[in-house]
This record gives sequence, C-alpha cells and structure tokens, in this order.
Amino acid sequence: MSKEAENFNKVNESTRELAKGYKNKLLFVFVNTDVEENSRITEFFGLQKEDFPAVRLISLADQLVKYKPDVAELNPEKLKVFVDDYLAGKLKPHLNTQDVPADWDKAPVKVLVGKNFDEVALDKTKDVLVEFYAPWCGHCKKLVPIYDELAEKLADRKDIVIAKMDSTANELEHTKIESFPTIKLYKKGDNQVVDYNGERTLEGMLKFIESGGEVGKAAPEDEEEEDLEKDDADEKPVKDEL
Repeated sequence: MSKEAENFNKVNESTRELAKGYKNKLLFVFVNTDVEENSRITEFFGLQKEDFPAVRLISLADQLVKYKPDVAELNPEKLKVFVDDYLAGKLKPHLNTQDVPADWDKAPVKVLVGKNFDEVALDKTKDVLVEFYAPWCGHCKKLVPIYDELAEKLADRKDIVIAKMDSTANELEHTKIESFPTIKLYKKGDNQVVDYNGERTLEGMLKFIESGGEVGKAAPEDEEEEDLEKDDADEKPVKDEL
C-alpha cells in the first residue's frame, strides 16, 4: 500500500489494532509500494500496480506458501475472517499464474504459465524439457541463446518439447523452484521428473535429452554433497531475500 493513499492512516491504525490480537501467532508487515526497491517483493507476490492496495499471507513452515483473501477491501472485519480461516486451516494456497499467451507455441521454445503447464509438460507422449527462470537472473539471460539453439535443433522432433516458464510470475502446486535457472525433464510415458545438473551447454543438454535424462542428471537428494561453488553460481528467488 502507498503511504500517500488517502486512507493510509485509517487502514494502518486498524491493521495495527488487529495485529495485537495475533501476537506470537502472526507477524504483520507493511510494504510501502512507493519505494522502488520494494518492487522485487511485490513482484514475488505476483502483484501489479493496479492491484494495490493488497494483502497476502505467507507461511514459512516447511515450504513458502502464499494465501490471498477473497476480497480486495482492507477493512479489519474481513481481514480478521481471512486470518482466522488461515489459522483454522480453511484456506487453499494462492498460486500466481499469467494468462496463456496467444503465441505460446509459435517459437521453438514454448512458453508455459501456471494455466497450461500440466497440459504441456505432463503430456505422456512427449519428453518435455522445462527451464524455470527469473527475468532478472543473469545466469538465465546467459542461457537464452543456448536454449534457443537447443530448441531450434530439436524443432522437428514431434516427441520432444523445449519450454520455459517465468517462475516469478507463475507457480505450481507440485513443483517448488529453489534457484534460477532450474532445468527439469518431464519424461514421456510415466511423467518422471529428472533434474538437470550438467553443464549449461548445447552439447550437455542435448545428451541429457537424448539419453532420457540419464547423462547430466542430478544425484538423488540423499546422495548429494553440498556444493558451495554451485550454490553461489545459481541465483536464488527473491523469497530468500525477504
């Protein structure tokens, strides 16, 4: 919410009063949308300028989960119902998603969003390679020409799809992205998901696909060793900076 909004003082005072009733249960935080640096926070929540003022609730228990109230009005009565429903376990997580672009399948690299992900990536007749990226990620930008070349090279393969999804604007209930870029292969037949851990080169990703996800795949979690150098090389989503 903007501090310059006409009703800011009223909303701020009523929200502060509401927060007193949830001490040690919830932390109430105000984000001033007038501050340019806060745009990364609002982007993470999938909010645009036209959405302000807005409320989102996040749970940091096991995985970061977001909740959105059914109404846009910021009055204390409705906010209290929203918070009480959350504490009672009555709310369903809110997943950000963009609309499906009209030209999503026109280029060699197909564009996925939350609304069309399962239909495309979980097509059991095809191997689908998906890059989960963030627009601000430097490593993702560096990968663009290589990934485009990979898609062009495999454009004639009817059983292979090369796709990408902006994970700052789209979320999936079954897949949580921890770093950018993340590349996963959704295998045809059983939809087994294989994480790519090889070099981000044309040759490396080609071998990964052609081997059915065997060459360059990530080791199982219980066999992985902490690789600090790789962790530093990958960029973390904005949620790690909140």
